Amino acid sequence: MSDQDGKAPIELRLHDSAQLFNTLDPFPFREGDISADAERYIVEWAQELPKGAPIAIVVHLQQPENSARAGPDLAKALRNWFAAKARAEAQALRDLFRDGRLAFLIGFAGLAICLFLSFLLTQRFEGPFTRVFQESLIIIGWVVIWRPAEMFLYDWVPLLRRRRLYQRLADARITVQTALAPRNDAAAPSPKVS
Repeated sequence: MSDQDGKAPIELRLHDSAQLFNTLDPFPFREGDISADAERYIVEWAQELPKGAPIAIVVHLQQPENSARAGPDLAKALRNWFAAKARAEAQALRDLFRDGRLAFLIGFAGLAICLFLSFLLTQRFEGPFTRVFQESLIIIGWVVIWRPAEMFLYDWVPLLRRRRLYQRLADARITVQTALAPRNDAAAPSPKVS
């Protein structure tokens, strides 16, 4: 389902704007932390939307007395929050590749040492015990290199996926509607964020 601009909507129905923020955060809304429940709700809905569709977030507020101040602050707070999350995921991705390069050097050195020791054993000794020890060194060498390979092959994918999702949420069109504003009855209602 999408709104008139083709954006996939995520709707939040709140009693007041304070429900969206971490109640322990002393900063004003513009710099405040979004509550974990609100973030989880928005992210879970965004994950269900089509990957290429732009996102729209519609916040329905029941208390209009704060609407003049809260509207722009809510939109800016949501954009800033998800932009910061996208930057954090980008940094985590850079850190992963930096750590992966170091782990690869360590793993490659460990593999080379194990293979060299295995080669020396086969050249100097014979017997079943030597063969077991040789095979153990080869297995240890490949186990040492597995973690760096896993970092480069698999670990970056969820970080990249989360970064893209957070960036889509940071780029979302955010609309704040008060109880006095007209509601779009064509959109399906969303559960309340508490």
